[in-house]
Amino acid sequence: MILINLLPHREAARKRRRENFYAALGASALVGLLLAGIAYVWFEMQISAQTSRNQYLQSAITKLDAEIREISTLQAEIAALRARQQAVEDLQADRNMPVYLLNELVKQMPDGVYLTNMKQENQIVTMRGMAQSNERVSELLRNLGNNSPWLDKADLIEITAATVTLSPRDVRRVANFTVRVALKRPTDVNKPAAAAPGAKPAAAAVKG
Repeated sequence: MILINLLPHREAARKRRRENFYAALGASALVGLLLAGIAYVWFEMQISAQTSRNQYLQSAITKLDAEIREISTLQAEIAALRARQQAVEDLQADRNMPVYLLNELVKQMPDGVYLTNMKQENQIVTMRGMAQSNERVSELLRNLGNNSPWLDKADLIEITAATVTLSPRDVRRVANFTVRVALKRPTDVNKPAAAAPGAKPAAAAVKG
């Protein structure tokens, strides 16, 4: 006996495949949406965490900037205090410098040399006087430039010939001179002196 199926089974099969396809498509869409939602939430969490870290870093940078400005202000104040301290120390040291100067002049002044005028500007002392001869002036320059720890850089500015009348019968020739010398501070005197070649005395030119 032969059985013949007259029902539209092909249409039913196509309908089932279409329904299965739509069901699979819907499930894929749901899975995709779920994955997209999970990814969105994860990225939002990462962005939020990074934003929090950026805000923390920004606040830390702002705090460091304030500390740096404070340190710069403190350094400027320290530098000003050191400058004031150095100025006070220099004033205290300079207070005794006239004593050192006069003491050294007494030691280094050769016989036959007399000072008539002396002026100090900062560390430079200008002296005017008379000497029995040019050789006495050269000796004075050597003593001031080489033999004194407090005096340095002795320079002959001018020397001229003159006469001095001691009595009606005693008229002597003398040399009027102007000498400039540098006066050292105590802090400079206490420093170790560097070895320097011996300086030659300046030649004295006599003006008529």
